[in-house]
Amino acid sequence: MGSNPITHASLLSAIAFRCCTWSERWFPDAFVFAILAVAVVAIGAVGIGVAPAVVAQNFGSGFWSLIPFTMQMSFIIIGGYVTADSPPVARIVRRLAAAPRSGREAVALVALFGILLSLIHWGLSLVLASLLARAVAQRTDLRVDYRAAGAAACLGLGSVWALGLSSSAALLQANPGSMPAALLAVTGVIPFSETIFLWQSLLLAAILTATSTWIAWKSAPADAQAQTAQEMGIDLAQGRAIPGRSHEILAPRTRPGEWLEYSPLGTLFIAALGLVWLAHEFASKGVVAAISNLNTYNFMFLIAGLLLQWRPRRFIDSVARSVPSVAGVLIQFPFIGSIAAILTGARNGAGQTLAGMLGHAFTHIASHATFAPIIGAYSALLGLFMPSGGGKWIIEAPYVMQAANALHYHLGWVVQIYNAAEALPNLINPFWMLPMLGILKLRARDLIGFTFVQFMISLPLVLLLLWLLGMTLIYHPPLIPPVRADSPATVSSATAAAMRVSPASIACRTSSLSRRGSLPVDSMGSPMITRMVPAFFKKPRLGQNAPALCDSGTTHLPVLVASSAPPTPNLRVSPAITRVPSGKIMIHRPAASRALPCSIT
Repeated sequence: MGSNPITHASLLSAIAFRCCTWSERWFPDAFVFAILAVAVVAIGAVGIGVAPAVVAQNFGSGFWSLIPFTMQMSFIIIGGYVTADSPPVARIVRRLAAAPRSGREAVALVALFGILLSLIHWGLSLVLASLLARAVAQRTDLRVDYRAAGAAACLGLGSVWALGLSSSAALLQANPGSMPAALLAVTGVIPFSETIFLWQSLLLAAILTATSTWIAWKSAPADAQAQTAQEMGIDLAQGRAIPGRSHEILAPRTRPGEWLEYSPLGTLFIAALGLVWLAHEFASKGVVAAISNLNTYNFMFLIAGLLLQWRPRRFIDSVARSVPSVAGVLIQFPFIGSIAAILTGARNGAGQTLAGMLGHAFTHIASHATFAPIIGAYSALLGLFMPSGGGKWIIEAPYVMQAANALHYHLGWVVQIYNAAEALPNLINPFWMLPMLGILKLRARDLIGFTFVQFMISLPLVLLLLWLLGMTLIYHPPLIPPVRADSPATVSSATAAAMRVSPASIACRTSSLSRRGSLPVDSMGSPMITRMVPAFFKKPRLGQNAPALCDSGTTHLPVLVASSAPPTPNLRVSPAITRVPSGKIMIHRPAASRALPCSIT
């Protein structure tokens, strides 16, 4: 059937058709894919010298490690489902679905809709793009290839979601309170202005959005080759994720005990409590930070769904229809936890893990010119076996960002390299497809043929753009935030860690700088960096309501033997000896107050 090229709408359509034919025959179920991934990682761990018993121990200990995340993902499906299943949202989705004039236009609309939503929040894209795909497939006047529409719904998570507001890595780097102390010491705080709001990042997102939508349109089969949901034996009316108008009217109650089920009073009471709590969260944390918390996000959608469904009876019925969609998530996410545990926890006799060895291998062969494509390829490879944006970044970031500091590569762009590259494996790994597959009633093999075409084109394009755009950026040292000295243990560990990395905040290079007694003999006269960091005094003489500028410094010697000048108040008489740009040496008289201790991180 696929041997007649004349029937295909384009070359990409013909390639996608052949990929679909292969994947439908050979690609395993998503559950089997998870089992194979466990086997590959386990064999790799044994190959680097990890004892099989250690591999088995990490498999078991990691199996339940993602239970909170599994519940969060399940509630993303349920909350999004009941919201989209409500009469008001269903009417909006139907109106969108009525816009396309051909099956290929419908596929392109689903792709663009999902991609744009993913820039706001990946969970929103996950659910609503799937429901729009169902809605266009229910049209009887169009021949919409249901496989292509389902694959188009995946494109938000497979292209640009991590370049948007819900980027796990960018959010983590912008919130020092959420970062592990060791990671904070290496990377400092990287605000959104240095990651997702860089013009290079916005340009990258725009190019990927246009390219992915174009590929979805060109790879969609023509009407003659399209397989509709009905032809695939899928009854979209059953479950009614996009309800028909008859479903929008509840059947009348038949018993007095059902009065509260049909009354909106309970809905209004719960919604009022929920809205007060959400208002407090947004006011105290900010909108972006609050909505980026999965618990807050899920709570918001459950309250929205409850209000939009209006009556408890309708809400309960909608939840019951959504539950079958979470089956794949519940049974397969634990295996992903085992994979992550084996990658990062199973150590050989030398204390090395498989993830660590892969990371160091990639970073050691990278130079400033090749850093972007090499780290991008590594992130994509690791994402194939450990598809978790935020968790995987915590694993990669310490050694990747340390290498970036050593190479003086823009730290914010390293975050975006990770963000752009780690999304690509979602096109071929069914992990993030699971919620969509439940809503669409499809199997992973139905979509892989189309998403594989996206992957093959997007991978080289992304690596090329990361390399080219990265060349336009200049390195900035890590920005280490101030911390009050309320907890001596915390301050001590954070200060010690911060002193071992390149200096932060306002940095000025001098050709020669020293402080009497602050450097070891073998580093005297070597180049140094002095920095001014905002900090709080331990015992302020006149009180202190805001951070003050303090001086500190780090030698250019290797980290193991480097010495740091103690933090002191920033004064014009400091440092003691400075060579100014003209080449003259200025001698200053140190002030007595320089010895006051500061607390920094």
